[in-house]
Amino acid sequence: MHALAQATPLPISADLENGYADPAETIVRAAEAGAVGGSIEDYDPAGRLYDVGEAVERVSAAVEAARRLGFPFTLTARAENHIRGNPDIGDTVERLQAYERAGADVLYAPGLRTDADIRTVCASVGKPVNVLAWKGLSVREIVDAGAQRVSVGGGLTWVAVSAVAAAAEEMRDRGTFTALDVSPPIREWLG
Repeated sequence: MHALAQATPLPISADLENGYADPAETIVRAAEAGAVGGSIEDYDPAGRLYDVGEAVERVSAAVEAARRLGFPFTLTARAENHIRGNPDIGDTVERLQAYERAGADVLYAPGLRTDADIRTVCASVGKPVNVLAWKGLSVREIVDAGAQRVSVGGGLTWVAVSAVAAAAEEMRDRGTFTALDVSPPIREWLG
């Protein structure tokens, strides 16, 4: 993260997973590496959603650490239930409201698939809501539903990996290289 922060004047925000063993320490270490924001999710890598009380404790610890940094650090709290097998909008709202009370700056529920669900979440909280981009919704629909931030997650990576896989399959299966016939405007992109 330090290398990214040094390479650009743009602010860096990091996906800090569940905050690892100590969400407060994770926030401090991310800030020391140059991040000005980060997200803490309520999913334990062991394979379970934290109960709301435990998740709130973890978010609260991260919020307290962020507030002690001496500069504005945007803390995003994530309700992972939609992408972890529990697409219950009521549970999502309950979790996000609890994280808002704990002091999170931004609320995020990856996996919302309809503008109705986004509207429900946005109408239920007072902090900005982040939405994960999905092919079924446009930026306009997401914004009109009330969200103020959109993340693409790993989406662009999977687009690139799919292009590489398609090119490799062409080479393997047909022995041709037409997928390599691309001319991206590198000079234009890099100035």
